[in-house]
Formats: sequence, structure tokens, C-alpha cells
Amino acid sequence: MTCPSRRRLLLVAILLALPSLATAADASEVFAPKLAYTGEAAATLDGGKSSGTAYAGQLMFGADVNLDAAFGWRGATIKAYGINRHGTNLARSSTGNSTSVQEIYGGQGTRLANLTLEQKLLNDRLVLEAGRSVANIHFLGSELCQYFQGNSACGNPTYVFRTSNFTWWPVSSWMADATAWVTPDVYVRVGAYQVDPSQAEDGQHGLKWSANQATGWVVPYTIGWRSPASARLKAKYEVGGWQDNSTYRDPLRDANGNPALLSGQVTASRHGRAGAFVRFEQQVSSDGNGRGLTVFGAALKGTSGQLIEDHFLQAGLVQKGTFASRPQDSIAFVVTQQKYSDIALENLRLARAAAGGSGTPHDSQVMMELSYGIQLTPQLRIAPNLHYIVHPDQFDEPARQRDLPNALIAGLRIDWSL
Repeated sequence: MTCPSRRRLLLVAILLALPSLATAADASEVFAPKLAYTGEAAATLDGGKSSGTAYAGQLMFGADVNLDAAFGWRGATIKAYGINRHGTNLARSSTGNSTSVQEIYGGQGTRLANLTLEQKLLNDRLVLEAGRSVANIHFLGSELCQYFQGNSACGNPTYVFRTSNFTWWPVSSWMADATAWVTPDVYVRVGAYQVDPSQAEDGQHGLKWSANQATGWVVPYTIGWRSPASARLKAKYEVGGWQDNSTYRDPLRDANGNPALLSGQVTASRHGRAGAFVRFEQQVSSDGNGRGLTVFGAALKGTSGQLIEDHFLQAGLVQKGTFASRPQDSIAFVVTQQKYSDIALENLRLARAAAGGSGTPHDSQVMMELSYGIQLTPQLRIAPNLHYIVHPDQFDEPARQRDLPNALIAGLRIDWSL
């Protein structure tokens, strides 16, 4: 097995050598560079655990390489992306809840986020992709996420990460998925993603490719309909779910079926969870030039396993083009509800009682975000935003004796892309 340091050198050599493939054809046809930076600042204005500020940033770099243009390998593309994530998390330091208002925080450091081969077949009606990647850029993602900063809705509905080991950007693992277009507008997609919790540790580099610490696989699937390219009002509707056979910890009970907080034992190791979802994006107005209003929503529900949350609801809107003089600006609003399970609430009640408190925390958390995006240049966009959290959850601090106050947070998202 190649040692990690040699793998790093090999990856750097590959990334540096990619432009040389253009000798077989025009560089712009072979090599599509990717370079982007996102920064997310946040400050608690009122409520939460304490006042405070935080900043998180993400640099993304890499390229798509068209192997048809380079070598005549029809329909094949290499996708190689690296990530550097840095900064701090306001939820941890100030608001006290476990759902961040900075969706790019997590998987800190520099790492390989994606290295896959995509192959299109049957006149592009079948798309296969395999290599090192993550589930959440292939399933339950949305281009509308670029208009928001909070993590309850973006990059994916947070419910899927709270109730499964759904893999997330930029913590890559072995994967394969397939998308089949049944008709020009209807598609079916299914994937398999290896679960390896060790890959998520800070300081990991994404080049440890051994499977000896893997705990199972998560298999997401989707059936969807997308409006034709000629449609004036764009739309997408999906129904799907996921099966997760990897291990996880019971939210309440030990191996003997007793509450672990009372028995003093560790919570039991379980395996096997599943869930389902429906979601939509529907444009309701358009001027034909990119301006218009899109509404969206989603509902996610667990179907098996011992889960920390019962269900998740999301609704929102994005208006592209706000004023005649600001056709590239946007205004966006989203609201989400995370409803906790009875067993998770019982565990929180027991933890509070053990710490000398009383009562049970609220059974759901509602998060809202209002954002205004200002397109300064074609490459640079800033988006001031406001967040309001109703009944911040207690999962990161279960021994709190009192509920966290509702929190008001100001944020600023900055996006620059090549």
C-alpha cells in the first residue's frame, strides 16, 4: 500500500500535470479549472449562550478534465477538487446549539474532497461516477443553497446528517453512483457511499484510502422530474430516501435496554437506519432574463432505527433580481423545523435532572434566515443575512439546567469564483 506522504506527492503531481493534457487539444476544451472562496462571518446579537463572533472560510481548487477532448475517451471526465477549511464556529462558541449558522464549517484543514471518474453512456441517458466523493453533493443538494449561510437547510437539510451517516463535503470516501434518464425529464439516481468516521477528524487529508476503519455503507436513492430546458418556469420535484447499514450510538439506552445516564454504562452500539424525503423547487415568475421568484420546500422523515430527530420541514423562497437597477441581486428567506424524537428528549431530561435542573427541553428547534445578495462583480458576491433561532437545541450541552434563550444572529457571506 502506498504510504500517505507518497499519495500526497502523487496527487500534487496529478493536479500539476493536468494542464499538460491540453497538448492534445485546445486547453479550454480539455481543462476546466475550479477556484472559489467562500467566507461566512457571524455574530450573536441577542440570546443564545453568550455574545460572540466567528468566521469560517473555504477555499476550493481543482479542475474537470475532459478525457474526450484530451484522448478521445468519449463521455469521460475526471473531477479533482481540493478544499481548505479554516476558522471558527459560532454555534459552538456562542449560540450553544448544535446546528451551525455557518454551513461551510466542518472538516477543517486541507484535504482531497473529490477525485472521481464520470462516464456518460447511451447518448448521456446513463451517467456513472465512481471514486472518492461525498453523498451530499449528489443527493439532497440544491443550487439555491448559494443564497443562504445557515446549516439547517444548506448545503443539505441537516436532518439527514443527524439521523444517518450520510457523507458530507469535504469528507470524501469510496463511492459509486448512477443516474438514468428514463425520459428526457424523469430520472432515477442511486448511489453507495462508504462510511468512515475517522475521515471527518480535523487534520485528515483525504488521502487515507484504506477501508480498515469503515463501519458500513449509506445508500441514497431518488426519483425526480425536472422541467424541460425550454420551460419558462423552471421546476424540480423529487422523492427518495436512504438506507444506512453502518454503526451508530443509541440516543438513550445501553446494551441492556436501560437509560445509559441512569445505569452508568455507555449507550448501545446499533446498526441500520433509514429515512425518506420529498422536496421541490418551483419557479413562479420569470422575466425571461434570469430574474424571477422561486419557492422551495422539503420534508424528511425517519423510517427505521433509533433516531435523535423525528422529522424535518423546510420552506423558503429566492427572488433573483430585486430592483430594476439591481438585476443581479437577490433576496432569500428560509425557515426550518427540526422535531426531536421522544427518546432523544428523554435523554436530555435525564441529563438535566442529573445536573440539578428540572423539566424537559423544547421538542423542536425552528431556524429562520433572511438574506440579501449583492452582486458586486461577475465573480464577487456578498450577502448580509439575519438568523433567528427559536428554542435552540441542547444536544451539545445536555447538562444545561435551563433552556437556551432564543438567539438573534447577524451574518455576512462572501463568495468569489474564478
